[in-house]
Amino acid sequence: MSNPLRDSVDAGPMTPYQWTAIGVCIMLNMIDGFDVLVMAFTAASVSTEWQLGGTEIGMLLSAGLLGMAGGSLFIAPWADRFGRRPLILFCLTLSAVGMLLSAYSQSPEQLGLLRILTGLGIGGILASSNVIASEYSNARWRGLSVSLQSTGYALGATFGGMVAVYLLGQWGWRSVFLFGGLCTLAAIPLTLWRLPESLDFLIARRPSNALVRLNRLAARLGQPQLRELPTLSDARAQGGGSRFQRLFTREQLPSTLLLWLAFFLVMFGFYFVMSWTPKLLVTAGLSAEQGVTGGVLLSVGGIFGSTLLGFCSARYRLHLILAVFMLVTALLLAVFVASTSQLTLAFIVGALIGLFANGCVAGLYAVSPLVYDASVRATGVGWAIGIGRIGAILSPLVAGRLIDAQWAPSQLYLAYAAAFAAVACVVLMFRLPSPRARAALG
Repeated sequence: MSNPLRDSVDAGPMTPYQWTAIGVCIMLNMIDGFDVLVMAFTAASVSTEWQLGGTEIGMLLSAGLLGMAGGSLFIAPWADRFGRRPLILFCLTLSAVGMLLSAYSQSPEQLGLLRILTGLGIGGILASSNVIASEYSNARWRGLSVSLQSTGYALGATFGGMVAVYLLGQWGWRSVFLFGGLCTLAAIPLTLWRLPESLDFLIARRPSNALVRLNRLAARLGQPQLRELPTLSDARAQGGGSRFQRLFTREQLPSTLLLWLAFFLVMFGFYFVMSWTPKLLVTAGLSAEQGVTGGVLLSVGGIFGSTLLGFCSARYRLHLILAVFMLVTALLLAVFVASTSQLTLAFIVGALIGLFANGCVAGLYAVSPLVYDASVRATGVGWAIGIGRIGAILSPLVAGRLIDAQWAPSQLYLAYAAAFAAVACVVLMFRLPSPRARAALG
């Protein structure tokens, strides 16, 4: 495909307009971080009010992740037909309704269904915002841009967690959901104002007034106006089979399966670390307060991990940096529990785990848009994230079964360290397109 606008964006410097678009994507990912933790922070209060057991709380914790998987698998692909921006706005509305109604739920069943509804919206948002962050970056800083977008998760988890603690003490668990719903509503006008439609979507799908819309974006990007739409010479951009089927063509199948396996294993390990660390630290001998502190340090470390991976990816091949992050994560997990005999050392190791584990997730988000061309990018990324969410759902359940089987914390961390080591091998098998080929895909 001859695409001078795409080529100019890839080769040119980053403009304030591009960074603003990426900033909105960071904000959207913060909603994910808050939404994942909101149930974890309110679980004790919800359990007390409704007299729930561990199994029922576990179902509520998994309900949001189940919804996110469904949103990534079945809602996000519609962005390749209707556009990334309209789908994000629809999903924001869906999430806001789910969060606000959760504040007024009258039973565990109602809350569980509303958690699924909220998760559907979040899952749809993530794939599209990740794609936009990638498409509005130039070639040099694309890894950093998507990694920065991924820091939104850690920011939302960290600051949202601190707000949740205050709201729980003042007004109870319902206020936490109300706060989350109002923040999600507030994101809608900001998204309308500052989030542009995907350049690559406008070129590949050619909706009504595509040329006018492209020239409007070109002006904001400081690029010359187009006299006509770029010529489509790539059959993939014009169609040929359903978008989902095109993920499994002879050329695409290996990359799709490797990406799915990588997302599954990373999310399987990541959500074990984020969900169980506070409790397992207490089991290992720390106090409840120290366990919570260790959990918070994981999120704090994550803010820096995604950024570090992004800067490294500007100088080195992304999948090689990602494999290093995964191996370091595995090593840190293997020694984590042994470090709890010295509190300061345990907190340092915990922060480093958060740094590198979040970097692993950010790296996969950065890799995934590079695997697919524009016409199926949201579908491909959405399904990869959805498969990852299945790993996230299974992870706490597997850990719970192993704990019931009398596994010690050190054994659990070693087992999940093996998952990160395995996914490092998977990532090294990636065959990403060269920068010139990436431009052609766009």
